[in-house]
Amino acid sequence: MKIAVPVKFVPDLVEELNIDPSGTALDTAWLRLIINEFDDHAVEQAILLKEKEGGQVTVITIESEGADDFLFAAAAKGTDQLIKLTGDFSHANNHGLARVYADILKELQPDLILTGVQAHNDLDGSVGPLLAEQLGLPYVGYVAGVSVMGDKVIARKEYSGGLVAEIEIKLPAVLGIQASEQPPRYIAYSKIRQVMGTAKIEEKTVAALDLSGGTTVSRMFQPEVAQRATMLEGGTDEVADKLVSIFKELGTL
Repeated sequence: MKIAVPVKFVPDLVEELNIDPSGTALDTAWLRLIINEFDDHAVEQAILLKEKEGGQVTVITIESEGADDFLFAAAAKGTDQLIKLTGDFSHANNHGLARVYADILKELQPDLILTGVQAHNDLDGSVGPLLAEQLGLPYVGYVAGVSVMGDKVIARKEYSGGLVAEIEIKLPAVLGIQASEQPPRYIAYSKIRQVMGTAKIEEKTVAALDLSGGTTVSRMFQPEVAQRATMLEGGTDEVADKLVSIFKELGTL
């Protein structure tokens, strides 16, 4: 089985985020990027499937701070092929990334594509379903376990109230991973350094991005400190009437 995992890096929310002079994007001068947590789980799930069923795992990411380190760490964990896309991704959105990943995946022809189910900087939809649309493949998201049955996979989804669903999908397919069957494994840096001497990162240049269909940001700003909470008192009907009046004043009704 050939498994491909496109991953992305996201701003580290532990660090202070600043708006650039245009007021429409984050200032990237000192922006620290980390691997998207759900994408890390997607890589782990791919390795678990390889260990159970055999096959080959390819990890794909775009050129960014920390990309090489993550790719080498993925190789140390057990992935087989590392691909880094180079080019100008400064204004990339998920529509553009999905199109770029789709072009690469059409060449690789994987049986299964795993993505993180979402990322905290998604403004125009998650990469997984957009990628599935580009490839004309079925998509199932919020998956917390995967098993293989011949030319099909069983995706395990967890719902509130302790409900669990198992969905059968014919391959090839795209799955959005919420959680791998076990937490992403830890790899000692000494092992990563060993892999750096043998593993190879394939670089593929992306000439231009097609960003059509994405969200256009008109303004970004830090949360404004203000006292705007309105406490509504009274009975149920009275509070409901007050809410309707407020919504009408705001133009939402």
